[in-house]
Amino acid sequence: MRKGSIKSDRINAEVRRELSNIILNEIKDPRIHPMTSVVSAEVTTDLKYCTVRISVMADDEARDKTMEGLKKATPFIRRELARTVNLRNTPELRFVSDTGIENGIHMSELIDEVTRKDREAQAKRGEEEEEDGSF
Repeated sequence: MRKGSIKSDRINAEVRRELSNIILNEIKDPRIHPMTSVVSAEVTTDLKYCTVRISVMADDEARDKTMEGLKKATPFIRRELARTVNLRNTPELRFVSDTGIENGIHMSELIDEVTRKDREAQAKRGEEEEEDGSF
């Protein structure tokens, strides 16, 4: 199975979907933040390893606790994955924190702030031009 093939893409998508379901619905660990999502799952071509990118919409402390809880629950998650996904080998899971979504939200907030300041500056210039009587 080649990397980037349709089969590997389907396996990655199915593993990501099942891991998301397991993490959100079956793990009862209080360390895992409720705003945790599985961004991607990349299974190697030999189906032995899987890198799972996790996004946690919380502060750094909650993110660290969530990653710790997931690492402790890895054997349970792998067992549930083996039960729900029919693969020749159930991959060993490695959880990695992904801050891409948070970075995107932060950039969007910065753009909104700059846009708001620009509108305020344009409105102020428009008021000054009206007071001067020139357009």
